[in-house]
Amino acid sequence: MPTDRSKPRISNGRLATLCLGVFVAMIGAGFAAVPLYRAFCQATGFDGTISRTAAAGAPNRILNKTVTVRFDTNTRDVPWVFTPEDVSQTVRIGETRLTHFKVTNTSNQAVSGQANFNILPETAGAYFKKLQCFCFQEQTLAAGETREFAVVYFVDPKFDSDPETRGMPELTLSYTFYPSAGGEIQLPTVAAASRPLGEGAKAGL
Repeated sequence: MPTDRSKPRISNGRLATLCLGVFVAMIGAGFAAVPLYRAFCQATGFDGTISRTAAAGAPNRILNKTVTVRFDTNTRDVPWVFTPEDVSQTVRIGETRLTHFKVTNTSNQAVSGQANFNILPETAGAYFKKLQCFCFQEQTLAAGETREFAVVYFVDPKFDSDPETRGMPELTLSYTFYPSAGGEIQLPTVAAASRPLGEGAKAGL
């Protein structure tokens, strides 16, 4: 039976190269999505992510209502001891407050890390605003170095007008330090990602 020789045929080598190119593009898109997703969450408060606010954005109205803010600290794949100065603070809604965190590099070499952050319950993320935070930039600690970091924050008065958050007695501000390079958080290893919740270096709760 005659065969159709008019159709182009793709060699095994070209097919393998094409598949490899698609695979690399998919991996690149996955890594690019991480900072884009993080920026989106910071801008909107989605998924419990806290918003960054300029100093001029601090509220001029302080309510006669309070909420307790608890501080939770964690590390993933960095040889650091990370603890809050205050386990919790009771703040008036709209009031600007200051708290501190201490980080010690327990290794014998310099290590860079950057903190990811969120607020629980997630519905409160849009109303927790940071004016100053160590999590805005990558941090590098020398071998054995201990450093203190400040966070300046407030709870937006709109917190009290949202039916989902009004009357909420307590929030938890959670930070996790990850390894970083060039200002970008490095994804955790499979072993760290599979670690049971609450296992490993943790303080503040």
